[in-house]
Amino acid sequence: MHYKILGRTGLNVSVAGLGCGGHSRLGQTYGNTLEQSADVVRAALDLGINFIDTAAAYGTEKIVGEAVRDRRDKVIISTKTGIASWADPKAAPFTGAQVLEHLDKSLVRLGTDYVDVYNLHGIVAAQLDYVAAEIVPALLRAREQGKIRFLGITEHFGADTDHRMLSAAVPTGVWDLVMVGFNLLNPSARRNVLRLTQAHGVGVQDMFAVRRALSSRDGLKEALDTIEKAGQLDRSKLKPHDPLGFLTKDTEGVVDAAYRFCRHEPGIDVVLTGTGNIEHLKENVASINRGPLPAKMLAKLEELFGQVDSVSGN
Repeated sequence: MHYKILGRTGLNVSVAGLGCGGHSRLGQTYGNTLEQSADVVRAALDLGINFIDTAAAYGTEKIVGEAVRDRRDKVIISTKTGIASWADPKAAPFTGAQVLEHLDKSLVRLGTDYVDVYNLHGIVAAQLDYVAAEIVPALLRAREQGKIRFLGITEHFGADTDHRMLSAAVPTGVWDLVMVGFNLLNPSARRNVLRLTQAHGVGVQDMFAVRRALSSRDGLKEALDTIEKAGQLDRSKLKPHDPLGFLTKDTEGVVDAAYRFCRHEPGIDVVLTGTGNIEHLKENVASINRGPLPAKMLAKLEELFGQVDSVSGN
């Protein structure tokens, strides 16, 4: 396993991080038992992963807590809370006091008295003023109490594919860590976010390295259709029946290439991978630990998708 220093936090993190959300949620979405999902977390630790990302909304905090119970001091735990009800978008946003209640409940589920990173989950640009006035002071109090080591914020990539929220949030100096959507179909974070995080010493978790568009034929077609409709793709430069076939030369396939693309992007610290299957986890970790893609392949990706900011790849 390779490791990096996570921005100004000083944390030495594995370049592969275990994501406990996404479509799989450690296999809970697909029928894993709680113990089977905990075994995935344990397998990740055995592979050298020391960064685990979860959230109250994922329903996997308790699984993570059980899996790391005997190795808490070896693991960097990142969890999250939203600032409004997911079920009722019209409801009033949470107060700072309510966010602290959410933190305390997460600590109980995780079986720990602190989290290394506490993130505000899925924030959009219109919420930043409220976050600064109401939520940040509460998070700073929790940090003073030792319940949080570092503050993080994550974007709602599906609704913010050009990163307006993070472009505004990073320069404030509040956030030690961000979670950004970045993949080979939409690398716009390179110009909109990563140049800022590097300038401000902010650590970066990468989500959406591989989602449906890069793991299924139908998902890829939908993504390419969207990009073309946005005027950001010349479809004539792709083979109709195998549009990403060029990525399979000198790699282990499209998924392998996708993980390596993200892993070696300057400014990306941790590439999150989520699964409920241990063998699949091993394959993904192997890809993240491989070297960079060939220069010719990177040049072609830049030519095809370098200006894309219209899809998430989900």
